[in-house]
Amino acid sequence: MLTYTYTARNTSTGETVKAEIEAADEQSAAKTLIDRGLAPVDIKLKKEQTGFLSDLRNRIKTKQKVIFSRQLATMVNAGLPLAQSLNTVRGQTNSKPLKDVISSVIVDVESGSSFADALSRHPKVFNSVYISLVAAGEASGTLDTSLGRLANQQEKDAEIVSKVRGAMIYPIIVILVLIAVVVFMMTTVLPEVQSLYKGIPGAKLPFVTVILLGVAHFIINFWWLVILILALGGFLLTRWAHTGRGIEVIDGLKLRVWPVGPLFSKLYMARFARTGAILAASGVPMIKMLNTTADAVDNTHVAESIHKATEQVKGGKALSDSLKGDPNFLELVPDMIHIGEQSGALQDMLSKVADYYEKEVDEQIQAVSTIIEPALMIIVGIIALTIVAAVLLPIYSLAGKNLTSGL
Repeated sequence: MLTYTYTARNTSTGETVKAEIEAADEQSAAKTLIDRGLAPVDIKLKKEQTGFLSDLRNRIKTKQKVIFSRQLATMVNAGLPLAQSLNTVRGQTNSKPLKDVISSVIVDVESGSSFADALSRHPKVFNSVYISLVAAGEASGTLDTSLGRLANQQEKDAEIVSKVRGAMIYPIIVILVLIAVVVFMMTTVLPEVQSLYKGIPGAKLPFVTVILLGVAHFIINFWWLVILILALGGFLLTRWAHTGRGIEVIDGLKLRVWPVGPLFSKLYMARFARTGAILAASGVPMIKMLNTTADAVDNTHVAESIHKATEQVKGGKALSDSLKGDPNFLELVPDMIHIGEQSGALQDMLSKVADYYEKEVDEQIQAVSTIIEPALMIIVGIIALTIVAAVLLPIYSLAGKNLTSGL
């Protein structure tokens, strides 16, 4: 299937529509538009733009999706037809990528597609959780409620992710500054120390100074090779990180490596519980809820555990028993689910679990920050001591020889 951009006129309203459509060829795209009640004016094959800049330019922020969900929920709750509500929201958004997506969704809805099906054609914007909740809301006649819940869930998830990223910014900045200082010292100060020894018979540099000078000379003479190796290594590492094996390894490290392991474990538990609670409250069946939640947690190992539990639930086993003892799930989660299953309040228990682990994530972020700061200071101290030793030992050695010769 190819993607085409088109300009067409709505035969019933006379409105000009600009959006995208997927079809096998241009003739098929035109036929589909005519079937939707649109008169094609212009159809062109979309030029695919790839790369970091393109992704950055077309990225739709979580905040924009939250505003879209809240505004649409208000319109639907006021009794406006869905297509009219979407048109109103489209006029209020300032994001061109989101406006283009909404335009495409409007065309699909007006041609007879369900809202959930129209959204599912844009998986990069609307994930499986969003589509499942919209589908449940359409089926139960509570679309406005589902959209409100989606906005709340997106806000909470974005807040937690923002806190986790914020905790990682400080050590990254410290490490980058440290690298810059070390390179500066090695390429400017150490060569000056070496020049002091030139012309002094029998003078030998200390071993640590010799090693660092060798590295410094390599950086000075082959700086282009250093940059090439770093760039190539970064590119290959990034490509590997997006492969199946790379994702699996990185997700495993997130769960197991101290001190971030406990932080990410609690983050995934909060995400699992919050998503499950919202889906359960919207009337999504258990199996679909679990499959959707597995996609939402964004960790292959936790998702695999959920899928295994889903198979056991299909066989008649309770969800709490299916998750009990799983190494990727903290013990509190199946225990609370068990209470919810017995009391018939699974949604409430999942909400309480989510609230608990969201608070735990905040505390864990503080704990990780407390651990990282002294650890970084120790690393900085060791590196600084090594550099100072490489600089001062030769100077002290020369001073000692001068004193000896003076005596």
